[in-house]
Amino acid sequence: MELRVLRYFLAVAVEENISRAAELLHITQPTLSRQLMDLEDELGSRLFVRGGRKMTLTEEGKFLRRRAQEIVSLADRTAEEFRSTNEDVSGDVRIGGGETRGMSVIAGAARSLRRRHPHVSFHLFSGNAEDVMERLDKGLVDFGIFIEPADLSRYEYVRLPVTDRWGVLMRKDSPLAEKKALRPEDVRGLPLICSRQTLVTNEFSGWLGESFDRLNVVSTYNLLYNASLLVEEGVGCALCLDGIICGEGPLCFRPLEPRLEVGIAVAWKKYQVFSRAAEAFLEVLQKEMVGLA
Repeated sequence: MELRVLRYFLAVAVEENISRAAELLHITQPTLSRQLMDLEDELGSRLFVRGGRKMTLTEEGKFLRRRAQEIVSLADRTAEEFRSTNEDVSGDVRIGGGETRGMSVIAGAARSLRRRHPHVSFHLFSGNAEDVMERLDKGLVDFGIFIEPADLSRYEYVRLPVTDRWGVLMRKDSPLAEKKALRPEDVRGLPLICSRQTLVTNEFSGWLGESFDRLNVVSTYNLLYNASLLVEEGVGCALCLDGIICGEGPLCFRPLEPRLEVGIAVAWKKYQVFSRAAEAFLEVLQKEMVGLA
């Protein structure tokens, strides 16, 4: 299975048309068709349903698309790292993480690194812990930003010198908006929109003093912005971290009392061989953390 052929396959998967894909790839349509048929023969699976002018992926084709995207991304990344010269640090740093104000520390380190090495670029991926761990394990990101609790036993990691506080995002016209903080008895009767992460539910069970399952959960989310739209429409109130949805608008945040705070960790694969750009970023980040501690 050649990298070149995987790029051909991905182009057809995106364009859903042999002629358009061939034009973009600067090859002839018969050549592209033959390459795809050879790939199907090699894998022993049909990758496309060919109908009229449209090429539709089969289930096997969808699986290969995911794998091909990972393979091509890693190949491109490796080539970028070899193009970096000894005199200057350049290249890409890829970071995945959940929504947290702790990203301000990451942003500060990125700013400091780019002042010294302006040819370093940063690529951010937002997702929950499971999404980020999958990308970290596959080598698609260099670092993962995790909101604790998170099982980081198979990674190297450092904790940022910041914490996030849990609370409830609600409409400003909610009767509870008059309170400065919400206690367990305030939260128990609310229609709630909650994070899908299992470890988060365990934290809340401890804060509530009873099983999380007894709460009235009307929706779940992995990123808060879309959940905030449900809050605006009156579907429920969102259990979330402070500082993510901010600014003027119809919503307000009320912290939990007793305080429920969580730490933020930056993790990377054990025995990771970093690119020069990623290694330089980690060095700058650790220095900045000392200054913040």
